[in-house]
Amino acid sequence: MHDAIQRCLALSRQARNEQGEALTHTLNALDAALNQAQAAIKPADLPPQDATLALDLTGYVTAWSLGAQQMFGYTADEVIGQHVLFLYAEDDEDGNIAELFFDHDPGASAARTEVRRRKKNGEIIWVHLDIELHADDAGMLVTLSQANQTLSDLDKVNLHARIIEDSEQGVLITDAHERIVSINSSFTRITGYTPAESIGKTPDLLRSGVHDADFRAKVRSAMQGGGPWRGEIIGKRKNGELFPQSVTISAVRDQHGKISHTFSLFSDISVHKDAEARMQRMANYDPLTGLPNLCLLTTLVGQALTETKRSGEHGALLVVEITRLGAISDTLGHDLGNDLLCEIGRIFRATLREADVLARLDGHRFAIALLHVEKREHAGIVAEKLLAALAAPIAIAGHNLQVGAHVGITVYNEDGADVPTLIRYADVAVAKAAQSIESTFLFYSEEMNQRAKEHLRIESELRQALQNNELQLYYQPKVSLRSGRIVGAEALLRWRHPLRGLVSPGVFIPVAEETGLILELGAWVLEEACRQVREWRDANMITPPIAVNLSARQFDAELPNRIAAVLERHQVQPDQINLEITESLLVRGTDKVIAIMNQLVAMGMSLALDDFGTGYSSLAYLKKFPISTLKIDRSFVIGLPYEENDCAIARAIVTMAQQLRQEIVAEGVETAEQMAFLRELGCDQLQGYLFSQPVPAAEFAAMLREGKRLAFANR
Repeated sequence: MHDAIQRCLALSRQARNEQGEALTHTLNALDAALNQAQAAIKPADLPPQDATLALDLTGYVTAWSLGAQQMFGYTADEVIGQHVLFLYAEDDEDGNIAELFFDHDPGASAARTEVRRRKKNGEIIWVHLDIELHADDAGMLVTLSQANQTLSDLDKVNLHARIIEDSEQGVLITDAHERIVSINSSFTRITGYTPAESIGKTPDLLRSGVHDADFRAKVRSAMQGGGPWRGEIIGKRKNGELFPQSVTISAVRDQHGKISHTFSLFSDISVHKDAEARMQRMANYDPLTGLPNLCLLTTLVGQALTETKRSGEHGALLVVEITRLGAISDTLGHDLGNDLLCEIGRIFRATLREADVLARLDGHRFAIALLHVEKREHAGIVAEKLLAALAAPIAIAGHNLQVGAHVGITVYNEDGADVPTLIRYADVAVAKAAQSIESTFLFYSEEMNQRAKEHLRIESELRQALQNNELQLYYQPKVSLRSGRIVGAEALLRWRHPLRGLVSPGVFIPVAEETGLILELGAWVLEEACRQVREWRDANMITPPIAVNLSARQFDAELPNRIAAVLERHQVQPDQINLEITESLLVRGTDKVIAIMNQLVAMGMSLALDDFGTGYSSLAYLKKFPISTLKIDRSFVIGLPYEENDCAIARAIVTMAQQLRQEIVAEGVETAEQMAFLRELGCDQLQGYLFSQPVPAAEFAAMLREGKRLAFANR
């Protein structure tokens, strides 16, 4: 065959077609012989047949075998005389023709390379290209064999090892005893641990201590063959830095099904987490002020709405519209306007509680979510604080800028049960507030708006009352049920308003408690009671102890010192002033409260428990606290002696107090029948309209001088 091919290659190009036909006949005969020899072999066992073709030195096909026809789909008639380029893929644009420009060692008989070639149907295949150049340089013999796509076991091992080593993911392989037996270079790059520092250790080398026992149990289950596990783990680098990683853990079993190794693939996802955090911030925070935006506000308030529906409590949403901001930006520039907006955000944030949510809606509008308010009117107090915070000029870039605001308030779930509705209603209230001459903030509910205004009016006028001497102490006598004589009195605060006359304590005391004014009122009451006692003493009057009510807000570590200073200032003895406290203070019964009470008792003062039975009463209170007097609340006296429950409660309180050797005072006694029943029970004193309503100091002094007594007492 080779002689025939050499004769064909020696002929001139003009005769190559005829000689090519003869060569093709010879190649086909060889192919036929090969096919006949392999006929007994199953087709599936045969490798693809090689293609053989001959080229002249310029690349034109001079011979084409049957194997070439099978491989490429062209017959000999179709290809002989064509240039070999017709077999090239269309995107082979490197400019070289492999069959003509191969790197061939003259001392070698053949050259091999791997190339892509195109079949007649357009399919691109990879083939091994073997070229044999004849010694007389008359042409070349080209053999094409299908590239083998499978790898040998050794090739697989080498390839897999290379992939693992070059992988961007960290690879950690442990043995059946959970000892590290192999790592790759990315493991060292990510964690900082070299092979020498990690081989033989356990994966606890990377343990951060962040995850709980349940989480670690899931990971260990995967390592022990419980199935692959994928998730995120916080790892620890060699330098102690914690980092998030995406991890896949799987077990490897031997031929007996026993776990021989475990491998972990992990990636450092710090960059992804940082990007995710930035995206979250962009989605949930205002880029200018850094405050939450409408999206985050909606989420937080939506959660609060769900909670308040379940608990029956209240929350409020305020929309604040800043005024004059547009004019300032137009005059001094938008950069300065932006700086002013940021400063307003800081002012508002400093004014609010930590639990309150401050958000920027858009432009010059802010929103405040009060996720929980004890009373709905408290939202009005917050609005006043925000407006007051903007009262002073704001210094920006050398300018003192004055802005104002209007506030609209909605209360949930009363006004609305979803965030868009609440914001819409608050916007309506803002618009009304902007049109109002009287108020810079309004509630969406007109009724609540009036209540909030009344609340703030009382607070404002009460502050003025302290300064304008509008407050006055009345005294309600306490009378002994044994002697009928006055044995004490309770000092009760009254407010004589210049326009509305006497204002009920039930109106202004709750406002004082909510706003903190009770501290000033309580100090004033103690001061005035001591001053009055001193005045009576200077007038040579013998007065019984005067009881002063204390708020839980007043009860702090400095209370004994404050009381001692007032007593010293007016030269009043401690036993001339009794202190009345409520059960709400006892519920807070910490050791600190007990210590303060003991200090007061050590000073010579007596403590009475007011309104006993209306709170969370417990015998434990009376055992723990130095209480000398119990006052039966009027709510248990009013039904005496006809209501069985009231009688039973009054009887139990008196019996208990007697056993504890405490004095008993019944409040709100208005009838002789009530007095007689209490007296029979063994109650010590009464206080109520049966004897006297609260009276000014002068009337109480007259009672003492006249020796007024209870008409039905034993003599």
